[in-house]
Amino acid sequence: MTQLPPLTAVMYQDNEGTPGYVVRCPELGITTQGDTIEHAQAMLKEAVELWLECASPEQIETALSEGGRVVAMMPLEISVPLPEQVAA
Repeated sequence: MTQLPPLTAVMYQDNEGTPGYVVRCPELGITTQGDTIEHAQAMLKEAVELWLECASPEQIETALSEGGRVVAMMPLEISVPLPEQVAA
């Protein structure tokens, strides 16, 4: 493989009570975090680049084949109500 396929960054706001963002590259299975959106993006870019520098061609092929390819992200509307004990 001479060129990577397009990679995806999926970002979530941290819900642990602290400000910050968790960001993941699902194709490679790499996850990191940052204090801001920009920081999280920069951290993921650095993590992916470092991993690619250290990974063997076989490891890269395996990660890409097992990680799957994100083809769409969309809202999911559920009509089942949550139990009262769940804080949404």
